[in-house]
Amino acid sequence: MSLFGLTFCMPIIHFGHRMPFSKLGLSSPIINAIADLNYSEATDIQKRAIPVILSGKDLIAAAQTGTGKTASFVLPLLEKLHAVDNEPERNLRGKRIRVLIVTPTRELAIQVEASVAQYSKYLNFSSMAMYGGTEIEPQKQRLIWGIDILVATPGRLLDMLHQRAVYFDQLEAFVLDEADRMLDMGFIDDINKIIERLPEHRQNLLFSATISDDVRALAKRTLHHATEISIAQNSTSKPKITQWLVTVDKTNKSALLSYLIKVQHWQQALIFIETKHGAAKLVSQLEKRGIAAESIHSGRTQAVREQILNDFKAGKINFLVATGIAARGIDIGELARVINYDLPDKVDDYIHRIGRTGRAGKNGEAVSFVAKDNFRNLCAIESRLGHVIERREFEPFPVKKVVPVSILNYVPKNQRT
Repeated sequence: MSLFGLTFCMPIIHFGHRMPFSKLGLSSPIINAIADLNYSEATDIQKRAIPVILSGKDLIAAAQTGTGKTASFVLPLLEKLHAVDNEPERNLRGKRIRVLIVTPTRELAIQVEASVAQYSKYLNFSSMAMYGGTEIEPQKQRLIWGIDILVATPGRLLDMLHQRAVYFDQLEAFVLDEADRMLDMGFIDDINKIIERLPEHRQNLLFSATISDDVRALAKRTLHHATEISIAQNSTSKPKITQWLVTVDKTNKSALLSYLIKVQHWQQALIFIETKHGAAKLVSQLEKRGIAAESIHSGRTQAVREQILNDFKAGKINFLVATGIAARGIDIGELARVINYDLPDKVDDYIHRIGRTGRAGKNGEAVSFVAKDNFRNLCAIESRLGHVIERREFEPFPVKKVVPVSILNYVPKNQRT
């Protein structure tokens, strides 16, 4: 298989079998970096995506968070850069980049670049995470010498393009990560502007938790003769998540949460809420009941958000209240449970929120608070799941406004046979 004038041998992959990374066509500096992280076998998405990317083909991949998705594109891209690294004509000029990875959030950009740095520790490549909410000058200074792998959020990348701080004429590969979330967050115009500036000859990789019609339309405009990979929900990477809900009157939600934290002896939870005002208010209500919590949302500075996330991962903060901006991309590792304090409007958001827990074969718990006016959202979620979610009741919190039980696959009377 010819790529940039080089020949790669496509390894023969038997899916469903255990696959060490050494069998996937990766060279020893990368294999050694993987070994340092105590990873021994490739996940399903890695087994399937790495050979495709090494072959130079465009790729669209549907893979949930926690499947090893980031490594599935970082590893083969590093391998390709390493393979052509000694060619004089590939010397990186100032303000140029070789690989562009675009992510929807600052947190995900930081996380992906950290993975690039870990996997390339025995290679001589430069990488940088570039995002808004921080001073632009230090980032511009780093770009002056060129960067092999740039991980960026759409807004800051466009700023740099407008200021002529970065050029794409040496670009070899373009990765769009969390494409569905990118569209949900309203980045479609920004993405189109970025794509318009990319060189015609490039490899395109699109990763998304779900392949909606909008994502497919974006892929059609961006990718050429792409291979499509979908990691089934019922594969070995499927999270082990216990889902249950509590029906509750809106006025009792914070008291119920405090009660459950104490009575159920919860040690850790990521709590999703719809608004930044609501997040701050809930933290205050919990603290009045003797429960220390923190919040992360778009109203906080980048430095504060990063510090809070690090403290939560390290166990210094037990209860983190987050708005939707944190719903995707943040890798918290072994998270015991998520709480949908506010049930999301979109079913995909629910699926992705609960995907924060039960990762890497660990058990997880997803708890949802459902008020009467959430009934329509609940029906949509349960229809997607194909079953009703277990309901639990707690005696101190009787419900005045009863939430009906969903009827799955409901057929109106006039359509019944």
